[in-house]
Amino acid sequence: MDLSKNCIPEKIQKIHLIAICGTAMGALASVLKDMGFTVTGSDQSVYPPMSDFLERKGIKISQGFEAEHISYGPDLVVVGNTVSKDNSEVVKMQQMGLNFCSMPQAVNYFLAANKKPLLVVGTHGKTTTSSILAWVLHTAGLDPCFMIGGILKNFNSNYGFGRGDYIVIEGDEYDTAFFDKGPKFLHYNPFTTIITSVEFDHADIFKDFEHVKQAFDTFISGIDPQHTLFACNDDDGVAGLIQSRQCRVIKYGRGPASSWRLGAVSIDPPWTFFEVLNQSEVFGNFKTKLAGEHNLLNALSVIAVAQHLKIPAEVIAGAIETFEGIKRRQEVRGIKNGITVMDDFAHHPTAVRETIRALKPFHSDGRLLAVFEPRTNSSMRKVFQDVYPLSFDGADLICIRRPSRLDKIKPDERFSSEKLVADLKNQGKDAYYFPNTATIIDFLVKTACSGDLILIMSNGGFDNIHEKLLKKL
Repeated sequence: MDLSKNCIPEKIQKIHLIAICGTAMGALASVLKDMGFTVTGSDQSVYPPMSDFLERKGIKISQGFEAEHISYGPDLVVVGNTVSKDNSEVVKMQQMGLNFCSMPQAVNYFLAANKKPLLVVGTHGKTTTSSILAWVLHTAGLDPCFMIGGILKNFNSNYGFGRGDYIVIEGDEYDTAFFDKGPKFLHYNPFTTIITSVEFDHADIFKDFEHVKQAFDTFISGIDPQHTLFACNDDDGVAGLIQSRQCRVIKYGRGPASSWRLGAVSIDPPWTFFEVLNQSEVFGNFKTKLAGEHNLLNALSVIAVAQHLKIPAEVIAGAIETFEGIKRRQEVRGIKNGITVMDDFAHHPTAVRETIRALKPFHSDGRLLAVFEPRTNSSMRKVFQDVYPLSFDGADLICIRRPSRLDKIKPDERFSSEKLVADLKNQGKDAYYFPNTATIIDFLVKTACSGDLILIMSNGGFDNIHEKLLKKL
């Protein structure tokens, strides 16, 4: 049976998640475990931090996809969006006639029922923004539930099973499941929404930018007229989508057209100090350890929502100051011989550019060595081939790895790391191509010196390059 047809089994005890190690699926698995269900899962790629997190929760994870993993007969199977209809576990699931659903359907059924969803959507900044929002609500004593695509350092978790009125959800525009090709965020009925940005991404499911905008347009059109959308008016993609909407729209950004604006900004490492204006009046002064204007805009959106929820300004300021960040977002993995090794999830050209731009002022005493692995379905395609050369301007030295899974992409659609390096060199950049991770490590050990920041950017495990590099430095 399929929950998408409202065939919800009355008694559920055993739940299996196919592709459990995705950040959202891992969070769902953990909260289901906390609710008292027996939870199992499987995944093709099992690596930290999610694998370690699930192991600590006592959730059994099977490596790879095999029919025998669900032969025990779970009461419900949650199917991840990366899973195809010919997956061996899916085939077995259907042969056995098991109940199944998608991840957002499970979130709605088990978590969001009878709560007010606070949804964060957009091409960039979803994880950081929703994490700050969850921490602000927690600091205010509102005991939120939250489901986020990254592990919050304040909680050492990417979910919270709170008893309060609100649930914070990171809403993804990626497709839902093999049996539901619509975006995940269409499943939610948000009480309040933040939209951070709209750019072309996910080239494996969206044809072009217009296709992406259609998905967001459908989502925004479905927001209840009584509910509120906080929109980053600085983003061209967002600005073109928020005109004449039935819901209330509150704009935030840097320009005078925004109701909530960034004021004066100053940097005194490790802190960034920033002023917030509401309707041209000073709302408050804040400080954060988050780096970069893009993160200040993320914080600004949360401040606006928090005020909308009647959280006092001093409570908001305390939460912004004590927010510790998210694993894999500007996360320092270690310092050896004065060399800092940092991990970041950046992969889209805009994210790469803004991450480098954000970190440069905080490491002015040494060089910024950017290490990039094109690994996503979009970055392994040539759709951004001519855009990536513009993303590394702030780096002093650039290391580009050959994508490790190019066999998944048609030859005429493949991204070329060699061409990117050649384009960067033509711009006068100190750039190098590497066929694998081991050669990058050997190069960095010989090249890096005290004071340098090695910024490693990938949405995957990158062959555990961070720990291997730290051991050799």
